[in-house]
Amino acid sequence: PARLQRREAERLEGVERQRQKREAQAVKEEQSEFLLAAFSREREAVEAQLAAGALGEAGARLQGLQKLLTESVRFLAPYEVRRGQEELARLQAGLAARRQELQPKKKFAFRARAKEAAGAKEPRPAPPAPGPAEGEADGAPLCGFRGAEAERLELGPAELLQRDVVLCELRGCRVRLRGNASALRLRDCHGCTVLCGPVSTAVQLDGCSQCVVAVACQQLRAHRSRDCRFYVHVSSRVAIEGCAGVSFAPYGWSYPGIERDFESAGLDRSRNNWNLVDDFDWLASDRPSPNWTVIPEEERISCWD
Repeated sequence: PARLQRREAERLEGVERQRQKREAQAVKEEQSEFLLAAFSREREAVEAQLAAGALGEAGARLQGLQKLLTESVRFLAPYEVRRGQEELARLQAGLAARRQELQPKKKFAFRARAKEAAGAKEPRPAPPAPGPAEGEADGAPLCGFRGAEAERLELGPAELLQRDVVLCELRGCRVRLRGNASALRLRDCHGCTVLCGPVSTAVQLDGCSQCVVAVACQQLRAHRSRDCRFYVHVSSRVAIEGCAGVSFAPYGWSYPGIERDFESAGLDRSRNNWNLVDDFDWLASDRPSPNWTVIPEEERISCWD
């Protein structure tokens, strides 16, 4: 009889656990549907304001949309979060493009084009290197530095505001980016220190080595990079591929006005996934990846200037 009573009690406990699980799942699904509907309404409102040229209102709504997605991560499926992040990136790019489109034309623009047409047969002089480089093939509003060696490079808030930044082929440089950029890309950089304010969308590294990168962003992805240290504030999980010897710690750089830039970028300071790293080259779920580590507290940089 005692055994039967225990079995009956265990059965009832199991039934109760299943009931609670079903109720929790139903609540989560209901919450997910509500959040997706709210996200869709806000997205349509931002698109309408962009089309009407109300960029201030569109920017404010976009910040609210980013905050809604960040606070909803625990209720949404991973693919829904990724889709929301892609929509946000698209809207951020649209906002930046509209700002460029509505900017007053420079007075010398037509004269410069006329001069170019008149001397079309003459070869163009190569741009100075290093220096700010704009206008890559896709026509996006870009800025950044290329080909510098052992230099101190800096861009401020007015230069960075909602623009894509590219750092390419730098050697032993120290780069300070104070402000709210739209995106940041590092390509083929070696032995550099990059200090960057809040980025509205993604940060990507490709082919970098022995770099120290401090940045706040929505997404961080590193490809084919080695022996780099990251001090990050990131809303989603970090992704690495083809990397080795990379390590992570929380974001610690600061400068006057950084709180305003966090707000402009739509980043929640209370949510940081700096130590959640997905290694696409390591499929074993029961063992940690050997390609990345956490920087011990006693070895972390505390003074950046």
